[in-house]
Amino acid sequence: MQLPDICIRRPVFATMMNLALVLFGLIGLSRLPVRELPDIDPPIVSVTTIYPGAAAGVVETEVTERLEDAINTVEGIKTLTSQSREQVSNITIEFNLSRPIDVATQDVRDRVSSVRGSLPEDILDPIVAKQDADARPMLWIGMNSDRMTPLEMTLLAEKQIKNRLQTVPGVSSIFIGGEQRFAMRLWLDAERMAAHQITVLDVQRALRTQSVELPSGRVENMDREMSIQTQGELKTAAEFNRLVVARQGDRIVRLQDIGLAKDGVEDERTRARQMGKPCIFLGVIKNSKANTVEVAKGVKAEVERIKPSLPAGVDMNTAYDESVYVERAIGEVWESLAIAFGLVVVVIYVFLHSFRATLIPTVAIPVSILANFAIMYWLGFSVNILTMLALVLAIGVVVDDAIVVLENIHRHIEEGMTPMAAAFAGMKEITFAVIATTVALVAVFVPLAFQSSATGRLFVEFAIAIAGSVLISAFVALTLTPMMAGRVLKSVEAKPRGVLKLFESAMKGL
Repeated sequence: MQLPDICIRRPVFATMMNLALVLFGLIGLSRLPVRELPDIDPPIVSVTTIYPGAAAGVVETEVTERLEDAINTVEGIKTLTSQSREQVSNITIEFNLSRPIDVATQDVRDRVSSVRGSLPEDILDPIVAKQDADARPMLWIGMNSDRMTPLEMTLLAEKQIKNRLQTVPGVSSIFIGGEQRFAMRLWLDAERMAAHQITVLDVQRALRTQSVELPSGRVENMDREMSIQTQGELKTAAEFNRLVVARQGDRIVRLQDIGLAKDGVEDERTRARQMGKPCIFLGVIKNSKANTVEVAKGVKAEVERIKPSLPAGVDMNTAYDESVYVERAIGEVWESLAIAFGLVVVVIYVFLHSFRATLIPTVAIPVSILANFAIMYWLGFSVNILTMLALVLAIGVVVDDAIVVLENIHRHIEEGMTPMAAAFAGMKEITFAVIATTVALVAVFVPLAFQSSATGRLFVEFAIAIAGSVLISAFVALTLTPMMAGRVLKSVEAKPRGVLKLFESAMKGL
């Protein structure tokens, strides 16, 4: 016994199978991430090296070129670009799309380690990291105040706000932009240094040897034990001013003799302002598979809960929100999907001129579309513009199988058969044709999934979404559609009236 015959005889079985598809599709839809475009990030690895105090030319010859020579031997490199500037060397390696990013990162790390001994001793250890497009902030929260300095707002964000925002589901990390970190700044007078015969290296040497915390061990006897703490790290401006820079015979040269120590910040070359007020920005970085829209909503809700606890004069607001553009784009595609569904139903009714006959393919459309979300979730896809566009186009395709089955059953009814007998007879004739049509449509779209270029990979989800909808529509046409046709259609169909009658007459005239 064929599947259509089983479903016609057992309507509950056919109904439950299709309801199960709808249920799995709704579960998949609720768990699918929302993006603007499919995730096709190329495998990119970056190598960042800090060479304190070095000029750009020195960084280029002593660091960048040596690292490039070693990294060039890694397999699968598509492009390699480097940038050398004052104190910083940055090398970016893009690999072929077929190259696994984790393996490529490990290969680059091995090459960098092999030449570490030939690099200058003063450099900081090179940082090898894989780059992710989702590693950039998708939401910026601005904090400004007319009472607090950026240094104070940075401390507030670190201690009270950052940890709370990181607990929002889907948030990977929080980046503080425009931050100001506390630092002790030493202002040196060149003339006074020359008079005391002191150089900057002397000041640097004094800081390294005298402003340190060293382990001092412990003292113990038979009755007690005491840990010894040596408080050698300078913390206040007054302590830095009394720092001994050099000893010249019986005379001691202190920092206050050649300059002045003041409380300040690490970087005074940059400033952040919002609406004319000093500010800092909190950048929200989401997990790679998180839903952009849901993460943004969760962060905004947490910000509203944080605001009442902020000091007076501090304001938090959304400076940039990527989810707005994603939500609007996906919303417009959902509207197009609804309009396409409505137009398809109207066209079907105009040609079939029967509410009962129109109901059957109308039910097949949402079942095929919703069940396809389960396939997308299983394959790790996302709800984006291209997958939604695929579903809009699929509406006109998934209804074909149902209409073919319905028309064949309806023809037997017009010849005098009962709806149930017409369903059995019609499915015996049309089952193979439905399968052949489905295979032909799938064969058109599936090859797109094997594209290896960046543009080709952009349409992988598009092709699979359409092919999946077509496959499910064939299953619906072989199970749900004949079962409904055998029980919904009448033996004698009503003749068309009104506008439908005029349309029928015009078609006969043609």
